[in-house]
Amino acid sequence: MKVRFLICSLFLISILSMNAQENFAAYANIKIEPTEKINFSETNVGVFYQKKLGTKNQISNTLEYSSLKVNYELNQHNYYADQERFNQIQNNFQYSNQILEKTKLGISVLPTANFQENLDFEAITVLGNLEIEQQLSSKSKVIIGAGRTSIFGAPKFTPIAAFDYKMNEKTNFRIGFPDSKVSYSNNERNKFSLTNSFNGNFYHLDETNNSDKAEKVVLSQMTSALEYERNVSNNWFLDFKAGYDFNKKYNLLDRNDHKVYDYNTGNGYVLGIGIKYKQ
Repeated sequence: MKVRFLICSLFLISILSMNAQENFAAYANIKIEPTEKINFSETNVGVFYQKKLGTKNQISNTLEYSSLKVNYELNQHNYYADQERFNQIQNNFQYSNQILEKTKLGISVLPTANFQENLDFEAITVLGNLEIEQQLSSKSKVIIGAGRTSIFGAPKFTPIAAFDYKMNEKTNFRIGFPDSKVSYSNNERNKFSLTNSFNGNFYHLDETNNSDKAEKVVLSQMTSALEYERNVSNNWFLDFKAGYDFNKKYNLLDRNDHKVYDYNTGNGYVLGIGIKYKQ
C-alpha cells in the first residue's frame, strides 16, 4: 500500500496547482490497430492544463492513463500467456522560457509507469527532452533538441528536429523528426491534418507471468494518418483518425533489451475516435 501511495503521489503532485490554471482540457480516445496476425486496441483518458508565469515563462502538465488490449487469435503461441492487457500512467510536465527575443528553451520531464497488473517501482521510467526553438521570421521557426523517448519501443536517447512554417491563416506545416504534420482549417469549427510520426511504447512484464527471460514487451511503428477535429458545441470537440502503420514491431525483450521473441505482426491500419473538452 505504501508503494502504491508513493507512486500515485509522483504522478498527481502537479494537480495541486490546478486552481491557478489558465487553460484546461480533458479528453478520452479509443484506437484500434488490426494487423495480419495480432489486433491491438487502446483506450486513454487524460487531463491537461497550462499556465503563463509572467511574460517569458510557461508551464503545462498532462496526466494520462491508457489501457492496451492485445488479441492473439490469429497468432497462437504460448509466449503471449497472460500478456493480453497492459496499463500506463504518465505525467508529462513541460516548462518553456523565452531566453532571448527569438529564442525559446523547452524542457519536458515525463515519469511513466508501464505495467501489466502489478504497479511497483520497477515499472517506473523517467523520460523527457530538451529543445531549443529559434524564430526565423513571423511565419517560420526551427526546433532542435534531444530526449530520452520510447518512439522506438524501449527507452533510448533520440534526436529532435523540426521546421515549422505558417503559410497563411488557414494552413500550417511541420517537417521533422519524429513528427511531421500539415494542417488546414477552413473555418473555426473544422481542422484537417495529415500527419506522419514515429511512435512506440513498452510495458514491464509481471514476474509471475514471465516467459523465459523476457522482462518487457515493446511496440514501435511509423504511422501516417489523416485526422479531423470538429468543434461540435462551445468547448466540446470530436476527433477522428484514419491511417496506416508501417514497419510495425512487437517484441519481447530481456533485462538488457535484447530480443527474446518477435511476433512478426505485420503492418496494419489505424482507426481512432476521441472526445475533448477545452477551455
